[in-house]
Amino acid sequence: MKVFVTGVKGQLGFDVVNELEKRGHEAVGVDIEEMDITDEDSVNRVIRRTAPDAVIHCAAYTAVDAAEDNEELCRKVNADGTGNIARVCRELDIKMMYISTDYVFNGQGTRPWEPDDKREPLNVYGQSKYEGELAVEENLTRYFIVRIAWVFGVNGKNFVKTMLNLGKTRDKVTVVADQIGSPTYTYDLARLLVDMIETEKYGRYHATNQGLCSWYEFACEIFRQTGMNVKVEPVAADQYPVKAKRPMNSRMNKDKLGANGFRRLPSWQDALARYLGKIEY
Repeated sequence: MKVFVTGVKGQLGFDVVNELEKRGHEAVGVDIEEMDITDEDSVNRVIRRTAPDAVIHCAAYTAVDAAEDNEELCRKVNADGTGNIARVCRELDIKMMYISTDYVFNGQGTRPWEPDDKREPLNVYGQSKYEGELAVEENLTRYFIVRIAWVFGVNGKNFVKTMLNLGKTRDKVTVVADQIGSPTYTYDLARLLVDMIETEKYGRYHATNQGLCSWYEFACEIFRQTGMNVKVEPVAADQYPVKAKRPMNSRMNKDKLGANGFRRLPSWQDALARYLGKIEY
């Protein structure tokens, strides 16, 4: 199978290409230099020339706070860019996988979000990803929408690397303790995404590593596993002002994976241990 992957320089796109190639698929990875997803002509030209069997769309505008001041650019990438890709997939009759986020929900309550729950974004980034989901759903029937959260991978910036860098210069860090979710290791996620794209089991899915934690608990585990002597102090989200409103509840129900024969991801603690073994810190 020939699979076209956007955002190949990002954390997830990088791992998806590696996983595809490992399984003997032909992976064609692009980033903005090869194809600007906001340019409809560029998208048309590059995807048609590649003539893939499937597209895994990992490219996105992900700067959540910056999006509040750059709404037009964020929407252009996440909504319009996704629409450009979805239309080409419809015309070529190829399946598409869109990587989305728990930010399409309102982030309230404690019940895990179901894949088909009402979408009610609470910030500009979430709204743009929601509009991207709609663009996929309105153009295609052969699609996967896979929502992820709290992502970390070898190739790029993430919470784990931020904590490790802070731990080198500080003996104390303050981390939000009342936002709950599940970390997602891109290496594990890439394996699942390739499992999925090899099937016709379309629809909306949630995919994160198993287990729940707060950002505070995540930070504590990072320092515990690395043996760094850093004191982590919990703080309430409302005491830690940020430009974009964040979800308090990022719990996501992943039962649909098992129901469709897909293997769930390992625990986030196990994923973190394997990740730390791969990076320098």
